[in-house]
Amino acid sequence: MIFDDSKPIFLQVKEQIEDQIVNDQLKEHEQIPSTTQLVQLHKINHLTISKGVSLLVDSGILYKKRGVGIFVAANAKQNLLKERKHTFVDQYMKPMLEEAEKLGISKAELISMMKER
Repeated sequence: MIFDDSKPIFLQVKEQIEDQIVNDQLKEHEQIPSTTQLVQLHKINHLTISKGVSLLVDSGILYKKRGVGIFVAANAKQNLLKERKHTFVDQYMKPMLEEAEKLGISKAELISMMKER
């Protein structure tokens, strides 16, 4: 993984695991790689990996089995998709619609533009 300087690495680790869940690379109740394995894979600090994983545990996307490992929670994919759709609307759709309104672009024109892409 190539890390982007624009955001903290622990958030990028979190997002990578989320992407693996959304893309069905990690499924419900499947064990994720250990923090040690992730440290070796990415060549980054253990605390950085732990912080990213802990965010997912705290949000209920992952869960821990003491002495066994960390696993993908039930409905993790659905919860991530729901959250990402809300984020998509806030970060992309609202600004786009506001700009379209400023430019006088009608809904029909906007839909046509999206279909062309």
